[in-house]
Amino acid sequence: MRFTVNRDVFSESVSFAVKLLPQRPTQPLLSGALIEAEGDQLTISSFDYEVSARTTITAEVSEPGRALVSGRLLSEIASRLPHSDVEVSLLESRVEVRCGSATFSLPAMPAEEYPQVPRVDSVSGSVPAEEFADAIAQVSLAASKDDVTPVITGVQFEVSENSLTLTATDRYRVATRSIDWESQGAQETLTALVPSKIVTEVGKTFANDGQVQVSIVKDGERELIAFTGASKTVTSLLIKGNYPPVGRLFPTDIDNYAVMNTAELVEAVGRVGLVLEREAALRFSFVEGTVTLEAAGTEAAQAVETVDVHLVGEEMVVSLKPQFLLDGLRSTHSEFARIAFTRTDTPGKPGPVLITSQSSKEEADEESFRYLLQPNLLLR
Repeated sequence: MRFTVNRDVFSESVSFAVKLLPQRPTQPLLSGALIEAEGDQLTISSFDYEVSARTTITAEVSEPGRALVSGRLLSEIASRLPHSDVEVSLLESRVEVRCGSATFSLPAMPAEEYPQVPRVDSVSGSVPAEEFADAIAQVSLAASKDDVTPVITGVQFEVSENSLTLTATDRYRVATRSIDWESQGAQETLTALVPSKIVTEVGKTFANDGQVQVSIVKDGERELIAFTGASKTVTSLLIKGNYPPVGRLFPTDIDNYAVMNTAELVEAVGRVGLVLEREAALRFSFVEGTVTLEAAGTEAAQAVETVDVHLVGEEMVVSLKPQFLLDGLRSTHSEFARIAFTRTDTPGKPGPVLITSQSSKEEADEESFRYLLQPNLLLR
């Protein structure tokens, strides 16, 4: 194997291919990046039996072949090479990387023992890349970080008619967002539960690729999802299990809500929250024209601040964890945010608050993004 390739293109491709490699692979081979050169193309891929990444670039191939080398080491080397074309060759049991005056010789692992990287031929549908990336950023932060319940560490994909809905929860909050979906093939309802860390990386990787093709495969032998944008593909096994029916938690009709400038409330929460202990909550008292934020911290530290609001319905007092609230507010991606209040059957106990976006104080946006947050017990 021998090929010459542009330094920047090579570095970017290797970085993409190895980004999802496990920190502690179960086998040494699974730490490798597989390099395949044929015709005028170079394919770089990685696979650990759960997640794969593959990209194809143009290269000047003088000798076709394949080689397997340490992925992270190759990525570090590629990112620091001089600005010149890169020549890579397989010499017996070593891979030689030459660039300008720099030469590296890496031990090659047995490529014939490397597992077959998954290939998905069918396409379920496609989504606008930028909108898809925005939706992922809004929703994935609500996924649970606790592996004790694997089913809620994922992001639920639901395809219905012409829309794709992403949903995530960690029991304390639920985030959901719907975007346009262009079906390719038979029109059908599809669901897939995808690890949130994979979804997050997909959002970052494909944000500028115009359209992202999504393939959901459930053929009995394997259940996986594939994302393809430009020359890059990421596949992931799906999380098995039944996702909790969190959609029914969202209220249908709400006539009690407050609208405020998103940035003003975010800044106020950040300031008042400085005196709080890590798991403590802020008290929010909503009256017409004003919401008062109150915090009581350790060593008698206290903070109070008010923010202008437009209140519809009754006055309300709720207690919310600052970080969870900030996540929801920042995810609205709008100048104004609406916080809607729900009731429970228990007197004095407020129900979850629903955070959505608004383009102005008077006009509500179409609720493509919704963030439901469970309040804490009221501070006394």
